[in-house]
Amino acid sequence: MTVELPEMPVKRQHLLDPPVEYHQLREEQPITRMRFPSGRVGWLVTRFDEGSQVFSDSRLSARRPRHDIAAEDGIDPHDDNPAGELDPGFVFMDEPDHGAYRRLLTGRFTPKAVQAKLQPYIDKIVTEHLDAIEAKGAPVDLIEHLALPIPCLVICELLGVPYADRDGFHHATEAMMDVSKTQAQRDDGARWLAGYITKLIAAKRADPESEGLLADLVRTADQKDSILTDQDLVSIGVLLLFAGHDTTMAMIGLSTLTLLTHPEQRQDLVDNPAKVGPAVEELLRYLTIVQFGLGRVAKEDLEIGGRQIAKGDLVVVAMPAANRDPRVFDAPDTPDFDRKMTRHLAFGYGVHQCLGQNIARAELKTILPRLFERFPNLRIAGPLDQVEMDTYGTNYGVRKLMVTW
Repeated sequence: MTVELPEMPVKRQHLLDPPVEYHQLREEQPITRMRFPSGRVGWLVTRFDEGSQVFSDSRLSARRPRHDIAAEDGIDPHDDNPAGELDPGFVFMDEPDHGAYRRLLTGRFTPKAVQAKLQPYIDKIVTEHLDAIEAKGAPVDLIEHLALPIPCLVICELLGVPYADRDGFHHATEAMMDVSKTQAQRDDGARWLAGYITKLIAAKRADPESEGLLADLVRTADQKDSILTDQDLVSIGVLLLFAGHDTTMAMIGLSTLTLLTHPEQRQDLVDNPAKVGPAVEELLRYLTIVQFGLGRVAKEDLEIGGRQIAKGDLVVVAMPAANRDPRVFDAPDTPDFDRKMTRHLAFGYGVHQCLGQNIARAELKTILPRLFERFPNLRIAGPLDQVEMDTYGTNYGVRKLMVTW
């Protein structure tokens, strides 16, 4: 007799909370066989400690198939190509290859480097955009006028990408990451980004005075015995460009919405601006925008939380569920800016932990206190249930957030 497997929970019943089914799974079946949107069967992990093991155990490979995209005619849900037509790059590599590529980038993403190189620029553009919002007058869409342009400007500054090209790379990113679109539509977005970065690499190579991380990588690639190929440059450029703005845009929008709907936490941040660091960490934990989780594939038979995982099995960590695990976080469904927290899984864990996390923190720590300092009476313009959410993107976020003051 064939046993029908449950499908991965994806529908949210509450605006800022993960699917309610995670509560029961976390308590009764923390590691359970599941059918994912792609049609592929694997294991879903909903607890924090077991999720941490998945991300840090070298017996689990980062080379994995997409589990979040519904299978289509002619598309094999078991295909191990994780990114369609786009070269997935080093984030889908295991050690030592992953580390060799990552070390070429880490110097630009340390807290010290972000503070020295990017924080003055972030301060400047946040002030400029808040000035523009005030001059424009209410109502205004905070996504269009703040949450989207700030991360775009920052990643353009870091990479050396013309900001005038923002609309093109943002629309291509939306297409590539929207799981409701067809494979062809997602591939169109990936092809646009790859073609754009390819042309930009050629321009950087032709201009010895060109600045930015991408230009530095081109010069590294052109050195004798460099591991970087032009294909590597394209995959790294695409990764940093789309991940560097889309994820932070989602967090800025959701964090703002959270503070607008949690007056006690908002007042706490206004009254105690020194809490902005812990507040940002708590918002990262509480919101956890990677709504479909991240997967790994077992390279050998192993055990996780008492479950026997076979070689070749897909294992997906439901990060929004793990970050609400009551075994680790007291009252996890309430944002608490006084929480004593060692770590969370919003950026993953282990050697593949998000490279750009310190840039995201810098943007959030700058924007959130200044926004509510400038507009103390900020509020949502219209009913809460009419706020347009992004339920189809790889990252959960707010599509449009109209506010007044």
